[in-house]
Amino acid sequence: MTDTTRIALLGATGRMGLSLIREIHDHPRAALCGAIAAPAHAGRDVSEMAGLKASGVLAGSDLRSVLNDCDVLIDFSTPQTAIDAALMMHDVRCGALVSGTTGFTGTEERAFDAAASAVCVVRSGNFSLGVNVLTALVEQAAKSLPPEFDIDILDIHHKFKADAPSGTALMLGEAAAKGRGQPAPTARDLRRNQPRKDNEIGFAAMRIGGVIGDHDVSFGSEMETLTLSHRALDRAVFARGALVAALWAAEQKAGHYNMRDVLGFAK
Repeated sequence: MTDTTRIALLGATGRMGLSLIREIHDHPRAALCGAIAAPAHAGRDVSEMAGLKASGVLAGSDLRSVLNDCDVLIDFSTPQTAIDAALMMHDVRCGALVSGTTGFTGTEERAFDAAASAVCVVRSGNFSLGVNVLTALVEQAAKSLPPEFDIDILDIHHKFKADAPSGTALMLGEAAAKGRGQPAPTARDLRRNQPRKDNEIGFAAMRIGGVIGDHDVSFGSEMETLTLSHRALDRAVFARGALVAALWAAEQKAGHYNMRDVLGFAK
């Protein structure tokens, strides 16, 4: 492994992709070497699209070629595109996949398990340091508070966010469920003004304007309420965390990891 990690992007011209291009440009140990994007952007210099000087890295669609030229692929795309990449990881040069794409079915999730037998796979519904600390706090609160405390997660994003609840909300729900020792909730558990079920972890989703990502996890009994919150103020926080994960993943063995592994948090 050289001192410079060669990184390719899947979903390079989306909001996260362009933010990642800027983060990679500013990092002394990272180099952008490939970019997969929608056909409408084919042939364009992605660094120029990100507001930087031209780098010669052009948006393209040949994923296999990109995977044979990079150390790590960072994915912020669509479920089907991400799965295609995961299934391709077995016979290419690239040794690591970092994915922030969400909205998969249970069957689709198994594609990442298969990829993890051959390469390092790091996945997270949110790559910010603050959110991952919040996840640990939610798990501890759910474990510490008695079962009569209801748990609700409020998930607010920009109006273009496709999935609800978001991957971050589901990650927080999984942490709460783990603390309670009960099955993890799924995207189907979004509650819309329905009566609460016993032991239910409730979700509410709002999609407003340009909100980057706000999340509240509330624990409430008939006598008190505790709310743990996180507000994202700059989209770059997610790109910076994904880059940290990519640099970490480039040096790891095959396996399935999350951001808490990257940050060295105690299990």
